[in-house]
Amino acid sequence: MGGGSRGSKKILVGLVLVMFLGIAVYLRLWTIDYSISSDESELLRRQFDLANREAMDESAEWRLKYDEEAEKATKCMNQLKQIEGSFGEGDGNATTVNQKLLNLQKENMALVERMEALKEELEAEKLKCSVQ
Repeated sequence: MGGGSRGSKKILVGLVLVMFLGIAVYLRLWTIDYSISSDESELLRRQFDLANREAMDESAEWRLKYDEEAEKATKCMNQLKQIEGSFGEGDGNATTVNQKLLNLQKENMALVERMEALKEELEAEKLKCSVQ
């Protein structure tokens, strides 16, 4: 067992040495990473602030667009309600509309008859002028 004990000690010393070197490398990498991180943290904070401001600006633009569209929609709905109210008041309104339509049709017929009479008169005058 005397020879086996030496081999175990060598392996144990080698393992301790490897662990020590691993810890040293890890600590060195951690200090390098920490210095890079502390330098970059200010840059990252600035980039985040810039991105945050841009996002807020874009959000404000979309909110303004939404408000404008909502206002347009409200105006359209109010106009539609007014139109529906003026046409939907019942038979009394329909009767007055029909009466106005009949009056306009009568007036139109009178104007068509007057126009025909004027055309005939114009033709008669043209014939007089061509005869002379």
